[in-house]
Amino acid sequence: MNVEEKTSGDKVKEFLHQFVVGTLAVLVAVNVVGGITYDTPANLLLASLVLGALNAFLRPLLLLGCLPLLILTLGLFLIVINAILLKLTGELVNGFEVEDFWSAIWGALVISIVTLIANSLSGKGNSKVHFKRAQPRERPPDKRGYDRDDDDGPVIDV
Repeated sequence: MNVEEKTSGDKVKEFLHQFVVGTLAVLVAVNVVGGITYDTPANLLLASLVLGALNAFLRPLLLLGCLPLLILTLGLFLIVINAILLKLTGELVNGFEVEDFWSAIWGALVISIVTLIANSLSGKGNSKVHFKRAQPRERPPDKRGYDRDDDDGPVIDV
């Protein structure tokens, strides 16, 4: 069994990557969603750090406690959990405001999408986005053995 050990340098790089992606996602959410604001860039960085810490420590407990709701809603309740963590971040960080719960819902959705795109583009994280072109389906012949899509010309089958 070949298990790679992560060195402290790898852990620092991973933390910095997550912090930069998280800060970028929060910055996009602040600019897209009307009910989320910040006073200074330092408040934005602090809010990103607090949101990352809440995601690391509190989110697993919320996921475990809300497991029946997550199963019942086919995972859509995850947006509500992310919104709760974003709203809590707004309560904990002075100078970073999340006005209402709907702003938190939209902000959580924007943050999730931006994080997914950034992680896909950088090749980090567990999420990957693949685009495949659909192949045309082959039609089976009908019962008589003739191809139903016979567009060779003006021939009438009798």
